[in-house]
Order: sequence, then structure tokens, then C-alpha cells
Amino acid sequence: MKEYSAESIKNVIILGHLGSGKTSLTESLVYASGAIEKKGEVEKKTTISDFTPEEHSRLSSLSTGIVPVEFKGMKINFLDAPGADEMIGDITYALKAASGAVLVLDATKGVEVGAEKMWKEIRKNNLPAIIFVNKMDKENVKFDEVLESVKTKLGKQAVPFCLPIGKQSEFSGFADIVELKARIYTGDACIDGDIYPDKMDKVSELRQNLIETVAGSDEQLLEKYFEGEELTMEEIKHGLHLSVISGEAVPVMVGASTKDVGPLTLLHMIREYFPSTSELEPSQGVKPGTDEQLKRKFLDSEPFSGYVFKTLIDPFIGTINILQVKSGTLKKDQEVYVSNLDDSQKVNQLFCLMGKTQISVETIHAGDICAVAKMDGVLAGTTISDKKSPIVFPKAAPPTPTMYLAVHPKNKADEDKLSNALSKLHIEDPTFEIKRNKETSQLLIGGQGSIHLGYIIDKMKNMFKVDLDTDEQKIVYRETIRATATAEGRYVKQSGGSGYYGVVVMRFEPLEGKDYEFDEEVFGGAVPRNYFPAVDKGLQETLEHGVLAGFPVIGVKGILTDGKYHAVDSNELAFKMAASIAFKEACKTAKPSILEPIHKIEVTVKDEYMGDVLGDVNKRRGRVMGMEPAEDGYQKIVAEVPESEITKYTIDLKAMTQGSGTFTREFLKYEEVPANLIPKIVEEHKKQTEK
Repeated sequence: MKEYSAESIKNVIILGHLGSGKTSLTESLVYASGAIEKKGEVEKKTTISDFTPEEHSRLSSLSTGIVPVEFKGMKINFLDAPGADEMIGDITYALKAASGAVLVLDATKGVEVGAEKMWKEIRKNNLPAIIFVNKMDKENVKFDEVLESVKTKLGKQAVPFCLPIGKQSEFSGFADIVELKARIYTGDACIDGDIYPDKMDKVSELRQNLIETVAGSDEQLLEKYFEGEELTMEEIKHGLHLSVISGEAVPVMVGASTKDVGPLTLLHMIREYFPSTSELEPSQGVKPGTDEQLKRKFLDSEPFSGYVFKTLIDPFIGTINILQVKSGTLKKDQEVYVSNLDDSQKVNQLFCLMGKTQISVETIHAGDICAVAKMDGVLAGTTISDKKSPIVFPKAAPPTPTMYLAVHPKNKADEDKLSNALSKLHIEDPTFEIKRNKETSQLLIGGQGSIHLGYIIDKMKNMFKVDLDTDEQKIVYRETIRATATAEGRYVKQSGGSGYYGVVVMRFEPLEGKDYEFDEEVFGGAVPRNYFPAVDKGLQETLEHGVLAGFPVIGVKGILTDGKYHAVDSNELAFKMAASIAFKEACKTAKPSILEPIHKIEVTVKDEYMGDVLGDVNKRRGRVMGMEPAEDGYQKIVAEVPESEITKYTIDLKAMTQGSGTFTREFLKYEEVPANLIPKIVEEHKKQTEK
């Protein structure tokens, strides 16, 4: 593959709902460009961008694949993104390297929920876009209805660039509204012809709308248009280029990727209308360790800088980091500054990726995408840059986990492998969380839902040969007291020789805002001061296990008010034990209770599902704290809900909102469990501890 500079490089991310045909389209684009002689198929597990065992078993993209092609003097790096919105972390990072997006729709289904979600990401990242209506060769396709759905759900900027020719199995091409030609695909070639007369009225109407969009992109073109002059094809394409880049126009085209109808035209459109990386705004960053603002232009003449947007773990090579060069050039054996390590490393291996195939290179230019290997400690979100002119770019902000599963190896012999394997997968996918809960003795993995966590579990088996069993996450409860109580604790054992003698009188009070506090109100030396720390420590150890179910106790203030000691037999252990006895005795009248973790959730849903979601939050013992408009047609609900009620909320919310609802969660506080639920919690905890 030749070297390309920024003005000849375009980075295009392909997005869409699960099953819309993104990977098939990517494969067809590569085939149409001439990069491969034989096209792979998803069902046969032979596509370039889906190459992992997990993707083969699910017949679906689960990780962004990098597929560069050369086309008419341009290098186009295609990023085939996952369709499952649970893989949003991977998509969020990949979007940072994209200069344009193709949104793929299934013509038989129109604008599905996943497409709407991906469209939000495209808009949020200000990416120019083309909408590719795929599967036009299927039954029951009504293009007019699909187009209306696009304009209603994705915006009026959507402009049809073509009209389909033929229906179902007879679909063979389209009328090109820009160049006023019929483009008929024969499988091996695209033949240009005249547009059928019966379509000319509709084509003329759509072309007039297109010309008006073009005229609005440039003052000179607008003036010429108002004077009634005909715009040249060069002017039309220039105007469309400006309109697409600004987001004023979103071309809509049709095709059938499995029959190779449309991808060749799509390649031409990407080449003509999408920006090359040299047209992009400079990348904003800061000088390491300071707030000093810096910029880097996509020019070879600038100091080198690059942003790592993906990390892969290769069983043989180790870590592979995929990055976009934001400025300057990167050469093999170059020393670079690594932002997250605040240190320098040498780039020993430099290559481009074509799916899983590595293509060695000596130099990568500004704007291009490449991979480096064996750079320890470099993760997704890392900036690498020139040692003499270091810079740090902002990290992507992927979502936090919404669902947790407890995992443990099926084979106990794999215990030692488990932590190491999960740590390596966390390097590859920083959007999933690993945490060990000492209280429940569970190892938890957190992610965006069942697909995301299932992917992690499959990778553990396929890459590291560790089979995992899963359990539901156990809720970490707390205990407390709700009333003030005073009790005596006596620990006296005097049977000859050195004995134990410790007597304390303690008052226990509910404590707001703090887990624990110790104080003393002892008069006259009833308990010598040197035993106060022992009483304090004995109480803290006792509070590790409450009297109801053995959960840790919080919100307690213990006050030592009186006691007795023995000049010979008193010691620290005696007073520790006495404090413990005093607390347990006090609990008989201190109204012990159980506290549960409360999470703050922010749920974003379409207006039409507001009632269902609000009703469901109430059923989950939640309190709605507020509502506010989100983006068009969506509302955000802020609520406080017990964690025990939302362990599988990701799945339930999708079912309630047909996949359109999303939410975030974070621990907020502990609150008392309703009295009627306490016996059930105690019983369940006893069963778990008996296992």
C-alpha cells in the first residue's frame, strides 16, 4: 500500500442497527475498490472486518474492524463498527478517528432504534454523513416510506441522491439525481444509461431540491442561482461537498450490498463529498502537566502527535495499539512521549491493519490510521507525541457500567489465570469494569448489558481458555440502629492465674452523615484512659457484623460512660470483648435495621414511553427527583432507586422502550429498607452464607 498525505486520506466509520448489513457493505466496498478479488460473506465467516471467534459465532460485529482501501488516488480507512449499542464504548473511541460516517439502514425495517442511537453519536461528533439504504432487493420494500421515516426521525437535511430502479429481486440500480444517469449494476460492473421517462418527473423534482441545497452552500452559487443561470456539474459537486461537510445536506442513497449494487457509487460519493483529513479543524489539546492550550493541524510539517483509539490483545504479539496520526509523521523506531505514562517509548513495530492482516510500513502521515505493537502501558485514550513538543488530547468519555455479573472459573485450576486474563481484556476494552467485593466474596464484571458481558465471557474462553460460570450480583447491605440505647458489657474470667476483667457501660446513638464515631464521658477514672483505645477497637470490630444478618453496621456513635476495672486482671482484650457484648446487648432496644444501597439513575427515553417508565420506577420503589427535556423527542428522568431493583434494569428498560431507552447509574447513599422486606433479606443472606 502506498503512502498518502492528509489531503488524500478519509477515515469513514460505518454505523447502523444490528443486522442492517454494515459488515456486508464494508466487504462490498473493499471488493468494489479492487482491494480483494473475492468477496467474503458474514454467514460463511469469511469477511475481512469480522475475524474473531466471538464475531463468527454470533455472525455480528462486536469490535471495530479497520479496513483501508485505495480508490482513485485516495486512501479510505473504513471503520466497521459494532451494531449492538451495548458496544458503545468501542464506538465512542472509534468516532474520535472518523472524519465522516455512513449510516446503514435496512430497507425492510426503515429507521430502527439502533440507527437512531448511532445518528445521535454522528451528530454529537459533528460528522458529515451519508445514509445508505441497504437490502433494497428484499420483499415489501417501500422506498417512499423509508425516506419519510428518515426525514422524520433523522432530520430534514436528508436529501435523496437517487431513486431505485426495480423492486425485490429485480432491483438492479438507481437513477442518479446528481448526474442524471441511470446506474445499472450487473454484478461485475456498473453500466450508465438514460433514466427511464416514467421516472423523470420525480427525478426533476428531487434535483430541483438538490440544486437549492447546493446554491445555499456558497454566496456565489446562490447569486448565480437567483439570476436564473444553470449551475455546472463542477459547481454542483463543489456545493454538495460544502453542504455535506457542514451537515446542511445528508445524502441518501440505495443499494444491496450482498449483490454489490451501490457500493461503487458510494465510494465515489465518499471521495467527492466527504472531507479529507486536511480539511478538518485542528485537534485541540494541552501541554502535559499544564492548562496551556495547544493545537495540532493535520500537516506533516507539524510536530508528531497521535491518539490511540483502540487496543487489541494478540495471543502471540501481545498488545497492539491502533491510533490516528493527528499531526506530523510517525516512523518506525521513533521515540515518542506517552501521555498516560509521562515517559518515552520507542516505536519498534509500525504497520497498517486490514482486518487482522498486518501490513508493515516505514512512515505514516498526518491523518492516517496505523498500529503499533509492544508498547507497554499504552491504552485506548492515550496520546503519543513528539518528545520535544508533547501534547495531550482529551480522552473519549465512554459510559459507566449499567449491569454487573459475578464470575468464577468452572475449573478451580483456572483461578490463578482469571485475574490476569480479565486484566488483559480490560486493557483491550476499558469500558468494562472488574471489581472484587470482599463482603460478598464475588468477583464482578460490569458492562453495558448482556451482549457486552457475554462478549467478555466468550473472549475469556476463546483467548485465555478459561470457562466461566456466572451468578447474579449480591447486594451489599448495611445495618444500623434507629434508637438510643444504653447497655453494660461484662467480660470477667477469674479462675486462678492471670484472668480477664473488663466492664463497660456504653450509650449507643444513631449517627447521621458518618459511619462511626467513638467518644467517652467517663468520670472519676472508672475506666482508665489507657483502655479507651481497646474499647474503641473492640466496638469497631463488632460493627463489622451486625446482629440481624451479619452485615456491616454504620451510622453508630458509641459513648463510653462508665465501667469497672481490676488492677491485676484488666487488659485490652477484656475491654475489647466488653465493648462487643455491650453493643449486642444494646441492640435489643436500639431498634436495629437494615440499610440498602440507593443509586441515582438518569433515564433518557422517548416522550411516548415516559408514562411506562415512570410507572415502572415507582414499582421499583424509586423516587422521581426531576424530569427535563433531552434532545428532540426525548426526556430525561432523574430518580433514586434501590440497587436491588435495578440489577437487570438494562434488559428491562430495552423491553419497555423497544430498545430506545438508555440510563446511567451511580451509588448515592444508604437508606433504611422497608420493615416488611427485612425478614426476606435476612433469610436470603442466611441461605447464601450456609452454601
